[in-house]
This record gives sequence, structure tokens and C-alpha cells, in this order.
Amino acid sequence: MTDVTHTLHLTVLHPHPGLAIATIVGDVDVHTAPTLRSGALEIISHGHPRLVLDLAQVGFCDSAGLSAIIGIWHAAQEAGGSLSLAAVPDRLMRMLSMTGVDSFLPVHARATDVTDSPPASAKR
Repeated sequence: MTDVTHTLHLTVLHPHPGLAIATIVGDVDVHTAPTLRSGALEIISHGHPRLVLDLAQVGFCDSAGLSAIIGIWHAAQEAGGSLSLAAVPDRLMRMLSMTGVDSFLPVHARATDVTDSPPASAKR
């Protein structure tokens, strides 16, 4: 059985203008998904519409967490930005694949894979 904690911590870095990397620590479930969603929406609304969620330290994510991630993706799109996931744990990657979310949500091995590339608007 999985030990699920009901705490979630977000640490945010701003390596480039308009880009934020939010490192998520903890489990993303029905209890903590609202914290993830509100934290990410705050980041986007403060001028960082290009958001990367670093999930390397997420031990568990349920359907409420997946719903929060999809909601964050919609908010980033509406703000003219994007959402990418980095270091996705195997269990969550299977959920993304089974639901088809991986077809529209970029997944990277590391957050630096995103930060080392220019924003989509700079690519021509």
C-alpha cells in the first residue's frame, strides 16, 4: 500500500522572463490538488504563462491531480503560454498515456530540457 501524505509544497524559480519552474514536493491527490491548481494559477497570473511542473519529487498523483494539471494547462493556454511536465514519475506517466493527455502536454526528462530551449515565440 502507498503511504499518501496530505501536504504539498511548491518551490518556484524564474530562469527566463515569462518562464517559471514549479518544483512540486508531495502527493497530488484530492486533498492537495487545489493547492497545486491555485499555486500554478497564481504563477501564471503574475506574468509567467510558460510554466514547467517539475514532478521528480511527487510520490503519488490521482485523478484529482490529473484534473488539476489539465486545468493548469488550459489556464496557461488562455494566458498565451504553455505547460510542460518534467521528471514525471512512471505511475503518473502511465496515467497520462492511458488518458491521452500526453498527446497535448509536453513531457520532458528534466526541467532543464525546457529551460535550455528558447520560448516557442522565439523559434522561427
